[in-house]
Amino acid sequence: MDAAYIYIRLITRTSSPCFLFDKCNNNYYNSNGNYIRNGFIMERCKQIERSIITTYRGKLWSKFIKALKEYQLLKPGDVVACCISGGKDSMVMAKLFQELKRHSDFEFEVKFLVMNPGYNEKNLDRIKENLEILQVPAEIHDTDIFEIAAIQDKTPCYLCARMRRGALYKIAKSMGCNKIALGHHFDDVIETTLMNMLNVGSFQTMLPKLHSQNYEGMELIRPLYLIREKDINAWKNYNNLEFIACACKLTEKTSTEDDKTSSMRLNTKKLIRDLLEYNPYVEKNIFKSATNVYIDKILGWKKDGRNVSFLDNYDSESSED
Repeated sequence: MDAAYIYIRLITRTSSPCFLFDKCNNNYYNSNGNYIRNGFIMERCKQIERSIITTYRGKLWSKFIKALKEYQLLKPGDVVACCISGGKDSMVMAKLFQELKRHSDFEFEVKFLVMNPGYNEKNLDRIKENLEILQVPAEIHDTDIFEIAAIQDKTPCYLCARMRRGALYKIAKSMGCNKIALGHHFDDVIETTLMNMLNVGSFQTMLPKLHSQNYEGMELIRPLYLIREKDINAWKNYNNLEFIACACKLTEKTSTEDDKTSSMRLNTKKLIRDLLEYNPYVEKNIFKSATNVYIDKILGWKKDGRNVSFLDNYDSESSED
């Protein structure tokens, strides 16, 4: 069979029909070769949703709920902007929020937001297609962030990230939201912790929630905080889904999840994989280290912009080796 086509079997109460999916043209055909779409998409979406609360209940759903409770990410009356970049992480987050809204009596509202920083047409079409497949009713807001960031010669990625965050806050607030939800997961957290130590010379991690400094009353939350990237990838592959990655116009190409680019984060991922060969608990221990800090065993720390040294109270405190 041509690699551009795949068979997908949908399990229903009455039958198990086979469909042919043309990956090149994004068309769907029944077993008789007749073109179909809407009915298939609805049934496929249901199957994707079922996989979250059945096959991946422990890996995705349970950890999503645990993070919400453990870090108190939601409060009654919250209006959350679920921010979708088009990648696998933000897309699965959108589905998890939909499941929460569907199965919980917790009083909150969720709105789905795609901030388009200037994606090329092919990437934007992929995002729209996935929104349709996953039945996520998102608002798409266009910006020219990629073009502005491209003017910056030295640190375009840093500028782009800052501008995107600000745009998300601004758009979300205009939509009546008091929180933005981003798709950072467990692996992002430990990689950030290690990157700060090795490349910045500081110990700081990615927190599960933050107050906005520039938009009063707004918060940022990370509901995927306890979810592993490998489990998101497994869910993606299980459901034959394809998402975009960075898709930055500076690369002048269409980006996919499997693109190999040289970056600090990818190098950190590799380092962690190498360390796992010697210690299978490395990932958990990096994560745990941020909740297991002994203040009296470090040289100094920063608090509210002020440097504090262990010498400040050294003569007034007793210590042991």
